This record gives sequence, C-alpha cells and structure tokens, in this order.
Amino acid sequence: MCGIVCAFDIKQKVEDLRPQVLEMAKSIRHRGPDWSGIYSDDKVVMAHERLAIVDPASGKQPLFSPDKKLILAANGEIYNHRALRQKFPDYDFQTESDCEVILALYQEKGVDFVDDMNGIFGFAIYDVEKDEYFIARDHMGIIPLYIGWDKNGTFYVASELKALEGICTKIQLFPPGHYMSSKDGEFVKWYKRDWTEYDAVKDNETSIAEVKKALEDAVHRQLMSDVPYGVLLSGGLDSSVTSAIAKKYAQKRIESDDTTDAWWPQLHSFSVGLEGSPDLAAAKKVADHIGTVHHEIKFTIQEGLDAIKDVIYNIETYDITTIRSSTPMYLMARVIKSMGIKMVLSGEGADEIFGGYLYFHKAPNAREFHEETVRKLDKLHMYDCLRANKSLAAWGIEGRVPFLDKEFMDVAMRINPKDKMINGERMEKWVVRKAFEDMIPESVAWRQKEQFSDGVGYSWIDTLKELVAEEVTDEQLANAKFRYPINTPLNKEEYYYRSIFEGHFPSDAAALSVPQEASVACSTATALEWDEAFKNMNDPSGRAVAKVHDKAY
Repeated sequence: MCGIVCAFDIKQKVEDLRPQVLEMAKSIRHRGPDWSGIYSDDKVVMAHERLAIVDPASGKQPLFSPDKKLILAANGEIYNHRALRQKFPDYDFQTESDCEVILALYQEKGVDFVDDMNGIFGFAIYDVEKDEYFIARDHMGIIPLYIGWDKNGTFYVASELKALEGICTKIQLFPPGHYMSSKDGEFVKWYKRDWTEYDAVKDNETSIAEVKKALEDAVHRQLMSDVPYGVLLSGGLDSSVTSAIAKKYAQKRIESDDTTDAWWPQLHSFSVGLEGSPDLAAAKKVADHIGTVHHEIKFTIQEGLDAIKDVIYNIETYDITTIRSSTPMYLMARVIKSMGIKMVLSGEGADEIFGGYLYFHKAPNAREFHEETVRKLDKLHMYDCLRANKSLAAWGIEGRVPFLDKEFMDVAMRINPKDKMINGERMEKWVVRKAFEDMIPESVAWRQKEQFSDGVGYSWIDTLKELVAEEVTDEQLANAKFRYPINTPLNKEEYYYRSIFEGHFPSDAAALSVPQEASVACSTATALEWDEAFKNMNDPSGRAVAKVHDKAY
C-alpha cells in the first residue's frame, strides 16, 4: 500500500506548488511510511509515499522508464507482473518492483493495456516528451483514488480525500475500472464483462471444483510478498476460507514457483471482538483447525467509541455501516502493525459475488438475484473496499482481497445464478460452503452469515444507537436539512457521524464524495422492493432481516 499525490495542468509556479504537494503527500504518509519520493518539472509534480512490500531495496517511486521519458507514481500490486515481464525480453527493467511492468505495457501498447494486468491499483503516468498524462484505477476500486481541481484550475490526483481537502474546490471519485488520458480528459471504461448481463450467464453450468480451484489460485497469487504477512480471520465463512487456503501455500515462496521455503513460513491470523463475541469464538476454532499462529484482539465498547473520531478521519466517510465495521478493524490494524506485519489477506467481496447478505433470502428470482450482485459490486468501492483499504492503511498495512481477484470473479460471476439462490435446501453462499467444507470446521462452514459489525459483538451496535440517541436531539434531526443540504442525514446515527466528518472535511466538495442510500442489511435501494417489510426500514445490520437472522430484532 502506498499513497500518491500528483499535480497536472499546472496553473501556478512549480516552485510554489512543489512544497504544497509535499505537504499534501505528508497528510497520507500513513499509507506509505517507508519512503517518500517526488518528481517535478515545470509542468508536473508527482509525489509518492511508499509502503515497501515487493522489492523493498530498489522499488522506490516514482519509477522511470529506461529513457527517463515516462514517470510512474503507483499505489498497488500487480499479481501477474512476472508473467507480464516475460513478454518484454528487450525492455531494460530498472527494479524488481511489480509496478514497473506498467511502464513497459504503456510504452508498448499505449492506453489499451490495463486489462492485461491482474492486480489492485491506482496510478498516474506522465510522458515528458509528449506532455501527456494517463490515470487508471483497478477493476473494483479496491485501491482508493480521488481527483480534484483547485481555484486556479490545476488538476490533482490523490489516494485519499484528505490530501485534496482545503486545496481543491471540486473533488470527485475516480471511477473504478476506468482510465483517463489527458488527450481528451474523458473517463474510459476498460473493465467490461459479459457476466454483468443475466442473459449471458442464465444457462451456464456451475462447477464447484472450478470455483474452488479459481479461489485457491487467487489466494496463491496474492501471497506475493517480500515482507511478513498475515490473514484476517473473523470466524465467518469468507475469511476462514481465505485463511485456510493461505495456510495451504504459506510454507513455500510463491516468487520461486513454490520451489524454495517461504521467508516467513509461520502464518499468523488475527481476529477482533468484544469479550465473548461470536467472531472470537468461531475464529479460534478455525485457527486451531488450520494451524495458524492466532492472535485475539479484544476491545472494549469505550475504546471503540473513543476511536470513532479518528476512524472517520481515516476512512473519509459518514456511511453508517462502514463506520460501524471500520472501528474494530482500525483497532485491530494497530495491533497487527505492532507485530511487524505489513500485509494481510481479507475476505471482502464474497457476499457481493455470491449473494451472502441475509436480505438475498428475499430475492424473488434468479434474474433479480444476479442483477443485485452486479449492483453491489458496482458500489463496493464506496463501502467495503474503502473500509478494508483505509482502516488498514491508517496503520501502514496493505489489505488484499482474493474474492475480488479479477480472474476469480470471471469464474464466480459466470456460474448459474439459480445455484446461488437461497431456498429450503441451500443457505446463503452454498457454493462456497460446499467447495471448502473439507478445509474448515463444519460448524463454521455452515455458520449463518454475520456482518462484521454484528459479529464483533452485538452490544457494539446497540451501544452506538444508545449513544447517538443521547447526543443528537429530535430538533437537530428535524432541522438537519438546513445544516446539511447535501446528503441530509436520515437518522440520528448518520447525523452524529456527519458532524464528526464535517469537522475533518468541512467542504461541500468532500461531502459530495460520500454515498447515501437507504438500505436494509446492506442492500441497495433497488432491493428494498423485494419485501414489503423493507420499505419503511433503513437499518444496515443483518439483524434487521426478520425471520432470517437467528438473532433478529
């Protein structure tokens, strides 16, 4: 994980702008505490804060092409970089950095290369000779990326909102799966898949063996690291599966094609929760079963409440679910950092791909089910991807998400949607459970979906609701539209978080960068039509799904 801040189309003197960009980059140094680099000339300034995961010795950025005409500032990991390097036998690579292959691809293919890469990324390239820049973001928006313009018209690209706040008068999210070239300044969608259409997948066969192999390959790919790594293990299905697969491959170094011993062969797993929480008990059972060195991180409700202000500053949102679940993750990340771990695998994405949220029980048919999974994936960059990335990056840790691996998604999203549906015989994510039931404890393989913010301990959310009921008056909520005309808070919890967000990010431009949508158990607004009981509710907890969750309200 790294951080970038770039200034293009410069409208002021570079000697004035360069120190400003350095200060902007300093605000996101938590993302890359290992090295700071900068390139500037009279037309651009490109700053980089590095978290060294691959090639710590020589991979510092910005990176240059051999002729020094192309400059790259990148935040990301290119999992297939070794295979891509082999396609350029005549290219004089300067480092062992996985990101350097981006320069070779751009030099060879121009803008039409992004889909060649399997990875997570947000990057900017500058062509000195042509005075052109090129910006791209990964397929799902796993890596955050923002753009903005200051009052003079200078154009900025940054990994986090806080780098642009106070500088830019207009800020927006760079859309996932897109690139932009300065030749026309337009967003171009590079990530296009036939499986977004139900008719393209409705008659497909479902192979559980193929799903299993594809996910094992994704985890194996993503163990690429020259530094100590671990796994996040909540005790739910998704993190248990990714942890079990990681344990299967952790003994060998994947950069050697598994021919030499791993540099850090002991796999460490981490779980977080309140004393006695459902997640801690389930995670311990999985860790004992698969044989990881397991660490339980327990927090008190007061510690969680005390952290919320810092959490909102780091994750840059006022979305209720994201804050509820980011808080324990943020606390856990600090402990992980203290143990020298710099990268972790996490289970995000499975619920969107396989319809794991409990409201999917209400899907009326396979078409609606599939179309909702596509909608959820389209929005994921504003929710779970944001949480997983920024909660960890706050403490200089990189999060990787194998379920959102580009190649795995092409397998999982092309299986027949009717085989993902929940009925009397099959519970949510049945395909994943069946594929990996031989690798994890039976009680976990068939454990009901528990949203992370619920699983750390039900009293966490219950206490948050009590707190905001005391902190926000009925009158404040009734008049919220005057204080917050943009994305007016719909309830007291949202109002409370919004007031903290406003303290960190007071501009309207920042407020507009956050999504707002009615939801039940993390549904999209569209899916509220599935059940009459959903229509007057707005509660993102899984316990809001009556007659489905075992501990429903």
